[in-house]
Amino acid sequence: MSFCLETYLQESDDYEILLSRAGFKDCAKIIKERATEVLYINPGDKVLGVRIIGIPPIPVGVNNDKGTIIVSYTKPCHGTAAIELPVDVEEIENIRKIAIDK
Repeated sequence: MSFCLETYLQESDDYEILLSRAGFKDCAKIIKERATEVLYINPGDKVLGVRIIGIPPIPVGVNNDKGTIIVSYTKPCHGTAAIELPVDVEEIENIRKIAIDK
């Protein structure tokens, strides 16, 4: 599946911003609180076609029951946000493949 997070956020309303204009630590805290499973990745790893930046290890939340993930997303001039969005099971498996031990 080809997916571009930037395009998705511009063209869809099917996501929830849990926190905006925040820092990496605040977004990590929200991800850990709101996700049923937390995976960790390295800075620069791609999730949904976007290289994720932050303070390592970077948490990515998974809510299997809802079919969503929660990621921190940084946009220049807008800060960092924690965003929950629906994804395919395939995308969750791709995140699991790049996940690291904390």
